[in-house]
Amino acid sequence: MVNRFAVLMLGLGALGPVPALAQDQTPVQRGRAVADSRCADCHAVRAGETVSPNAAAASFTRVATTPGMTELALQAALQTSHRTMPNLILDADEMRDVIAYILSLAKR
Repeated sequence: MVNRFAVLMLGLGALGPVPALAQDQTPVQRGRAVADSRCADCHAVRAGETVSPNAAAASFTRVATTPGMTELALQAALQTSHRTMPNLILDADEMRDVIAYILSLAKR
């Protein structure tokens, strides 16, 4: 009788390389993914985008290039309620990754 596990593994191997798992991504890459899914409805989140879907929401590039912007400043901003921003709840890893992504935009 053929070992079903061996057949399954051979079949999976024929599919080619498996895309990188989330843990294989850098904090910047994970932060961009979080920004795309959680922030892009209001903010322009991609490098070079200057106009946000919500005119009252600053682009992430603008936030990143604000003089004096730091990891600590972003952490405080993301944990503080804003009158014009919904109460966004990010877990510690998501917050760290989004901050890494935003700060990466200042370097471009």
